[in-house]
Amino acid sequence: MYERKLPVDLECPLRLTMSLINSKWKSCILDELRHHALRPSELHRIFPEATPRVLDLQLKELVEDGLVRKTIYAELPPRSEYAITPLGETLIPIIDAMIEWGTRNAELFERKYGKREPADRTE
Repeated sequence: MYERKLPVDLECPLRLTMSLINSKWKSCILDELRHHALRPSELHRIFPEATPRVLDLQLKELVEDGLVRKTIYAELPPRSEYAITPLGETLIPIIDAMIEWGTRNAELFERKYGKREPADRTE
């Protein structure tokens, strides 16, 4: 588990919120889970550029923070899936605002990173 070197500023609501979602994949995971629960292997397929270790660690942190729920089914072989919690759903408007801002300012990213390839995923 990641341990912070500097404490979170408990007086700043922005920093507190960012402390929950300020990793590369957490907001993306929440965005995917808004639609339906997903198994770990499905999340790994959705985010192939994320290493399994990082994705698993960030899922664990989301569960610990109460933003995502992990359900383990008593079957053989064991199966688990992740679903967004009501608390996690309260972050969806923030994620939507980030998506909208990124869409409106796509030219900034094209200047910075070059032209992007069209996404292959369907929603």
